[in-house]
Amino acid sequence: MHTSEPIDSSTHGEVVTERPTRLVTDAPTRMFHALFAGSFIGAFVTADSEHWRLVHVTLGYLFAGLLGFRVLYGLFGPRHARLSLLVRRLASAPAWLRSLKQTGSWRDIKWRQGQNLAVAAAILLMLLLVIPLTLSGYATWNEWGDVLGGDWPEELHEFLANAFLAIVLVHVALIAVLSVMRHQNQALPMLTGRVAGEGSSPVKDNKAWLAVVLLLAAVGFSAWQMQSAPDGAAAGAGDNPEVQYDSDRFDRDRDDD
Repeated sequence: MHTSEPIDSSTHGEVVTERPTRLVTDAPTRMFHALFAGSFIGAFVTADSEHWRLVHVTLGYLFAGLLGFRVLYGLFGPRHARLSLLVRRLASAPAWLRSLKQTGSWRDIKWRQGQNLAVAAAILLMLLLVIPLTLSGYATWNEWGDVLGGDWPEELHEFLANAFLAIVLVHVALIAVLSVMRHQNQALPMLTGRVAGEGSSPVKDNKAWLAVVLLLAAVGFSAWQMQSAPDGAAAGAGDNPEVQYDSDRFDRDRDDD
């Protein structure tokens, strides 16, 4: 069942009523959100360390792979997870802007719609930034800057990473503000998948098995990427000029000057 029935239980003479809830976010979406956030945070904090460079690269690859999963799930997954819902919501932005010029009580309806549009825009921007962010990181890792001269891939990668972080902070701030304004934790659906309220749940199948598969795939890929590196590449390669990356695998050599 997706809706909890009120249950009365007695504790030291007190009656506790369990509030009904509805399942609004399935397990694969929540797992993607957690891995997506974790891979970006991990990649960001290891970006400036040669000691953790392979960890940074591995998390970058994982970051891009997770985007691929979300796109496929958003195209072929259940209706509640479709990316088309996000696109349709943003497509209503021009009509919403025009409606602001009209008189009437818009605080309850139009203001709430504007809040939802802001959250949707932040999500879409984050998804769109993943591709240029990971490509610029790949170009930096393979020293493509040598082709045209300069460190433009690294500078572009750093700029995009900072831009992504700024959007993340805006997204988190929006969720926090909306939680206060609506007197309800807006982040809870991405943690538990549920919101308080009666009625039928929009999510009919939690698909916990797919969330487990996604987690195992992420862990397996990360372990394979780290284990397949030459000895010393995972940690301290930047401190040892004698350690060289296999050119067939990483297309990058570090020679001792």
